[in-house]
Amino acid sequence: MFESLSDKLGGVLNGLSKKGRLMEKDIDEALRAVRLALLEADVDFKVVRQFVKNVKERAIGDDIFGSLTPGQSVVRIVQSELTSILGGQTEELARSERPPTIIMMVGLNGAGKTTSAAKLALQIRKETKQDVMLAACDLQRPAAIEQLNQLGKQINIPVHSEDPAGNSPLKVAQNAIKVAQAANSYWLIIDTAGRVAIDDELMGELEELRDKINPAETLLVLDALTGQDAVQSGGEFHSRIGVSGMILTKMDGDSRGGAALSMRSATGVPIKYIGTGEKVDAFETYHPDRLAGRILGMGDVASLIEKAEGELDLDAAKELERKLRKSEFDMNDLLDQFKAIKKMGSITDIMGMVPGLGRMKNKLNPADMDESKVARIEAIILSMTAEERRNPKLINGSRRKRIADGSGTSATEVNQLMNQFTQVQKMMKKFARGGSKRGLMGMLSK
Repeated sequence: MFESLSDKLGGVLNGLSKKGRLMEKDIDEALRAVRLALLEADVDFKVVRQFVKNVKERAIGDDIFGSLTPGQSVVRIVQSELTSILGGQTEELARSERPPTIIMMVGLNGAGKTTSAAKLALQIRKETKQDVMLAACDLQRPAAIEQLNQLGKQINIPVHSEDPAGNSPLKVAQNAIKVAQAANSYWLIIDTAGRVAIDDELMGELEELRDKINPAETLLVLDALTGQDAVQSGGEFHSRIGVSGMILTKMDGDSRGGAALSMRSATGVPIKYIGTGEKVDAFETYHPDRLAGRILGMGDVASLIEKAEGELDLDAAKELERKLRKSEFDMNDLLDQFKAIKKMGSITDIMGMVPGLGRMKNKLNPADMDESKVARIEAIILSMTAEERRNPKLINGSRRKRIADGSGTSATEVNQLMNQFTQVQKMMKKFARGGSKRGLMGMLSK
């Protein structure tokens, strides 16, 4: 996400940082380029105008022209103002005094509301370690109830649903609240009906539901790919329903990012979560400061650490360390490491979180980041016998052919993996013996 905007802003700010001294005309030229980059990213023109005005005023007020590092001072101001228009600070979910805390999901059809309800349930359970329940109150779309039930089974979260014939969303929601109370569920997420467009019937139904069940949160789900249409929809929903927060879906497909940058300023409603992919765990708490860092190519170390802590097994890491010290690293361990990295997300997403690598990823050969290569390596390892994985030296010509046939690859690719694994083993042995960084770098350059 934000690739296009990040590249353009990064280029402008890098140019300023390289100058030893700045004049006011340098700032004006840079801000013209920033203004154009933001408008091309589909950011609301009023938001752009205010952003540029704030940066200019702060640059002059802080007297950056007399600073020893004027370029870095401008970058700091831009990051601060970008964080501000993105929302300023992370907004946590409100909680009811007594459980369950009810969250009502609203939005138009096609925005990903039902999927987001399941993603949110999984996220809340991860963060709070508390019981969560889902309620299928979308009785308009025939497949919505079945979709939510299937998602609930996938993430092992209970779903309350009823036959839509002769039923109403309000009745289903009220019954779901009783079930959640009896089950001592701390959270109840209610999926509601959407429409292809905003209409009085939809709003009336949602207003009645809101008034009768009194949710602690009313979250509006919007498709980031629709750009300023999402901003307009957000304003209309908020004026009628009074939403307390928003979830932006399909952020992974939005290279411009105008909706996210405009949403808070244009509607006054905070973004609380973003959807970053199709998988049920591709969902993040919205952190304006971290997102500003990603856009400006400064990385997002905090989110990277959270991903690692959430996906990597501490006991497995300790066992791997023991194997490394005893030079027992084998193909099973290599396979485990690939699986662990895949759980953290795509290679390009991970690179975007590492300071300095965000801008580099577009300069690298796409073939070097082709994630299908990882899948082919996994297929090769899985085609080996348990004995071959433990002791790859057993793999001769005939075994190599069998492995290639079984994995749908070639003998050449199997050879390449074997050679790379040998290099990894050598590197691990150097680490185990306390090998120097120079020795490691020398090996990697071969």
